[in-house]
Amino acid sequence: MIELLFGQYADYPVAFIILELIAVSFGVASVMLASRLSILVFPVGIISTAIFVYLLWEWQLFGDMLINAYYTAMSLYGWLNWSKNQTATDEPQVEHIQRRDLPLLALLGSVTAAFVALVYYFRPVINNHFNFEGAVLGLHLFTWVDLTDMLTTALFLIAMWLMARRKIEHWLVWIVADTISVPLYLYKGLTFTALQYVVFTLIAIKAYYDWKRSFTRQSQATYA
Repeated sequence: MIELLFGQYADYPVAFIILELIAVSFGVASVMLASRLSILVFPVGIISTAIFVYLLWEWQLFGDMLINAYYTAMSLYGWLNWSKNQTATDEPQVEHIQRRDLPLLALLGSVTAAFVALVYYFRPVINNHFNFEGAVLGLHLFTWVDLTDMLTTALFLIAMWLMARRKIEHWLVWIVADTISVPLYLYKGLTFTALQYVVFTLIAIKAYYDWKRSFTRQSQATYA
């Protein structure tokens, strides 16, 4: 079993393994901070996502790389947004999703999935050092992994936007996307990252109820 889960690391450079472990550690720490409504979620998370951008580029997992590049940029936005919307107790004011948010979320998800599909369509060119010579293109080359990447990327980007906007329901989106990601990353041979998503799922379940309690507490304080 150990060989099955971790055997692929025998061929990885030691530096890559260390970087993945660091990124996973900071990723787990950032989710725990988010569950506690700590604004430190963003600087800690940026360290994790920036490392993953580099690693995933090296591993040619471009859909995953784009997710983490977006996380890095959105973390900067979320950091600013949370700073502007803190309560008197230095706790960011959380909100429920509104009907007016839905069209933007649908657009974000659709554009994201289409963009990732475009990246995978031109993957032979990218893998050929951005040279079209000899590269074979076509939708028939898409695998179930590519299609699943399109789905999870869209979900992750929606969740990150909702998180930056302090919406409670972002945890529900994380739960779905994290659950899908566990077998996906095991298949890709990134066992440490897959284990990270197991932890993410468990934290997200608890965090959803924690944020709901925070919303109730903040609402009572507002009308007290």
